[in-house]
Amino acid sequence: ESSWSVFPHAPNIIAPRQYSLTCTPLRPSVLCSIPVPYVTMTMSIEELSAREEIRDVLARYTRGIDRFDLGLVRSCYHPDAHDDHGAYRGDLDGFLTWVVEALSFFESTMHFIGNQIIDVDGDQARTESYCIAFHRRGADNGEPAYDLITALRYVDRVERRAGRWRIADRVCAFDWTRRDPVIGEWSMEGAVRGTRGDRDPVYSA
Repeated sequence: ESSWSVFPHAPNIIAPRQYSLTCTPLRPSVLCSIPVPYVTMTMSIEELSAREEIRDVLARYTRGIDRFDLGLVRSCYHPDAHDDHGAYRGDLDGFLTWVVEALSFFESTMHFIGNQIIDVDGDQARTESYCIAFHRRGADNGEPAYDLITALRYVDRVERRAGRWRIADRVCAFDWTRRDPVIGEWSMEGAVRGTRGDRDPVYSA
């Protein structure tokens, strides 16, 4: 057994001095053991269940927005919720009215949620959900089609009331945006197409 101050396969990379790097040569490979600090996380069944219910709320929100299902969007919020989408700040009814006005400009949207952090504390939770939102604007009056792409994070306070998790407060933190021309589309002739409203296949599945 020998100790090394550099990684064996990259001799110019110095190992961090606060850690000990011990390598035991084996044939034909080398087994390395690197002790590093770690945090043990334990979650109760109740917390795991809460986290899944919250994820479901956040996912159903994106379905409601992309399918233009305002009843589904409404069900993701508490009645007295507040929403800050930048261009709109206010209560739930006003937000739903704004959604129709703002998204009717586009022929379709797709909101994809990625990384999520959910911190549950009793009947409240703080969540951060990374999102890439695609907005397709079709060709119109000589203007070519384009995609408006927005990278944002939903920063939410989610509360459990009467046994149900819903969004109580949402702030959209916008990180960047860009506009891409629509070119080289693949022909989807004969394929099942997604659509807004209850004609989408998800409502008949």
